[in-house]
Amino acid sequence: MADPPITLSEQDGVRYLHFGSEWVQGAMAIGRPWHIEIDYVAQMMAWLLFLDPPKRILQLGLGAGALTRWCWRYLPRTAVDVVELSESVIRVVRTQFALPPDDARLTVHHEDAARFVAAPDAAGRWGVIQADLYDAESRGPVCDSLAFYRDCRAALDPAAGVLVVNLFGEHRSYRKNLDRIARAFDGRVLALPPVRAGNVVALAFTGPRLEVGAARLRARGADVERRWRLPALGWACALLDDAAGRSSEEAGKGPLALVV
Repeated sequence: MADPPITLSEQDGVRYLHFGSEWVQGAMAIGRPWHIEIDYVAQMMAWLLFLDPPKRILQLGLGAGALTRWCWRYLPRTAVDVVELSESVIRVVRTQFALPPDDARLTVHHEDAARFVAAPDAAGRWGVIQADLYDAESRGPVCDSLAFYRDCRAALDPAAGVLVVNLFGEHRSYRKNLDRIARAFDGRVLALPPVRAGNVVALAFTGPRLEVGAARLRARGADVERRWRLPALGWACALLDDAAGRSSEEAGKGPLALVV
């Protein structure tokens, strides 16, 4: 597959990555390269509500490197593997988006994401997989088969793991992908409310059944917010409200427990 045409733009101190179209593939505040600039990208860290930082994280799709930079900087006991198909994207993110060089905790693999997670030695290797796999059109994940999601499940730690997927809620691919993730993970899927741009972050779980009381989840959100300066309390309340089937006016009350 040919590398996508890469273009950059800048506005108000933020640098944007494009694949030859108006769709934004990622962003970085030039003066704050460790900050996650885009709201749905920050939401992809919502696994911290349920899981302590694992020994290893797998990033499928480099984008502008925001998640990779953040995890490498703020999770010092976690190793990060990144899989990116485009050699040009890797080069541009290294030179224009402050991606650190490979070291003892960071390895960037120039490979196909679907083949990478399907490899026999991938089984059970990662505590978290973050999948953000889009092409120049940015309308739906380029890896979206049931087999792909089953391979992601197999690549996760069976004792406790989370797959995080960026979906586009306003596209016909959304329901197909959510259904396939649910099939691959026996229905153990949560979805955050869509952001203004339409992105929906889905979380799918391995390991024992989770039952988290509302007070405990809100407390965890507040702790994540305090430790890592992510808006995690809002994520916790949104998940609780969605599970309770409440309207936005009742935000923050939540059900007795969130079960997944």
